[in-house]
Amino acid sequence: MTPSPSSRAGSSRPPDLFDVAVADELKVRAPLAARLRPTRLDEVVGQRHLLGPGAPLRALVEDDRLSSAVFFGPPGTGKTTVARLLAEHTARRFRALSAVDAGVKDVRNELDDARRALGAEGRGTILFLDEVHRFNKAQQDALLSGVEEGVIVLVGATTENPFFALNAPLLSRSTLWRFEALTPADLRELAERALRVEGFKADPDALSRLVDLAEGDARAVLTTLEVAMALARGRARSTATAMESGSTSGLLPMITMEDIEGARETRAFRHGREEHYDLISALIKSLRGSDPDAGLYWMARLIEAGEDPRFIARRLVILASEDVGMADPHALGIATAAAQAVEFVGLPEAGLNLAQAVVHLALAPKSNRAALGWWAAQADVRERPLGAVPPELRDAHYRGAGALGHGVGYEYPHDDPRGFVEAVYLPEGLVGRRYYEPSEHGAEKALAERWRARRGDQGSAEPGQVHSAKEK
Repeated sequence: MTPSPSSRAGSSRPPDLFDVAVADELKVRAPLAARLRPTRLDEVVGQRHLLGPGAPLRALVEDDRLSSAVFFGPPGTGKTTVARLLAEHTARRFRALSAVDAGVKDVRNELDDARRALGAEGRGTILFLDEVHRFNKAQQDALLSGVEEGVIVLVGATTENPFFALNAPLLSRSTLWRFEALTPADLRELAERALRVEGFKADPDALSRLVDLAEGDARAVLTTLEVAMALARGRARSTATAMESGSTSGLLPMITMEDIEGARETRAFRHGREEHYDLISALIKSLRGSDPDAGLYWMARLIEAGEDPRFIARRLVILASEDVGMADPHALGIATAAAQAVEFVGLPEAGLNLAQAVVHLALAPKSNRAALGWWAAQADVRERPLGAVPPELRDAHYRGAGALGHGVGYEYPHDDPRGFVEAVYLPEGLVGRRYYEPSEHGAEKALAERWRARRGDQGSAEPGQVHSAKEK
């Protein structure tokens, strides 16, 4: 049999009887997702833009010419699977680490081994680093020298946006490959493959429900399906007993809608996680609704389920501007400070920083007027003719700008005792268009009075002028 990538990565010796015995045992005992892990690129479901015939990533892998790369995308899209298939297509050494439990010492040991292999055997090394976003700056910096010198080809896998999760120097030396969430057709193909391998049938409605629940995650399909198979198998045994046959031999168990629903509940309970999007939605809506108790509860649910606290912090920063806005200008600073504290302190203590931000955001007065103004301005830029920059607003700092009329007629607000001047700053065709209309909530009320006084009116914008963009 073909040795697994991990065995090839760790040693050049052929597998002995113990290796074979372990591999055979894992085939029986390993989770369904592990048992169905592809052994060839043609077996990978989805990612045709990367792995289909003639696709760029496939060509590089098959020619063994892959340079340092970052595979990024949602969970369960095949990043780790494709990375481990590299071991079957490369003449280079293949080593694998997980950022969850590896440290700087482990990275340096791998780099030292790679240098020795390059010098003694003339063989390069591919270092696969799963969950690379979990490496901090110091750990990522430790990789940089090996990548720069060409001692290793780094392949990192991450569910995070690499522009946020990785250091710029490391990112600039890597090719980014985006893995997309699997389509319903991809998930159905994967589920049907698992049913054939395991000897099951599925009700068409149950199969559709399974695909809908997975939300593009192949691992979720297989994990749920594995539990559903156990439920269906148990029901088949019970049926056989009731019929006094005492055997399920010859029967092909049928997975029903009840099995899928039951498996979904069991999977969530077993793994201690609830639906990712439902929980974060409940948190955001509780804070928008000014309920600190609900906000703390939903945040606790997320943390206890193992959610990345940085994801929670990012959503709080967004909410501070989208839903609190200018009603409490300090809210953004508090949310940003909590996000920084998460990076600096880490869990479990960073839960205190997030809790403080949650309570503040919940109790803060609310205004989405800045967000509405932004969405309306975006809509005008995308949908209306783009007006030219008025001559007086154009850059006048370079020689010859004045001869072109740039900056002529511009009035400097600081020269006016009031600190502002009546002037037109929008392009022709949009003059009079209002995007920001302050609310009467919190600190924004004072801003509203000052803004309306400067505009010389006491009324609000005409209906639709400000709120033409998407309301939330």
